[in-house]
Amino acid sequence: MDLAHALKVALETGTVKLGVEESRAAVEAKKAKMLIVASTCPDERLVRERAIGKVPVFHYPGTAVELGQACGRPFPVSAMAILDAGASAILTLET
Repeated sequence: MDLAHALKVALETGTVKLGVEESRAAVEAKKAKMLIVASTCPDERLVRERAIGKVPVFHYPGTAVELGQACGRPFPVSAMAILDAGASAILTLET
């Protein structure tokens, strides 16, 4: 699977929250189906855990700048929560 393509499709057709605070809020509200966390995320718990509660965490191998670029955003993205994948196969990523 092309990860960058899957991210863009999820952002265009699904429901995604960008940022550490919004991602954590989505987990606490039990709305997140998956978290994607950049290697440079400032939240150490998100970086080291494989799952938070029942939500799997995918560790993006690049930095927040690279994750932002892969999402087609002109800013760094440290973490993102997938609430609805839309037409993307992003939820099939191995965590």
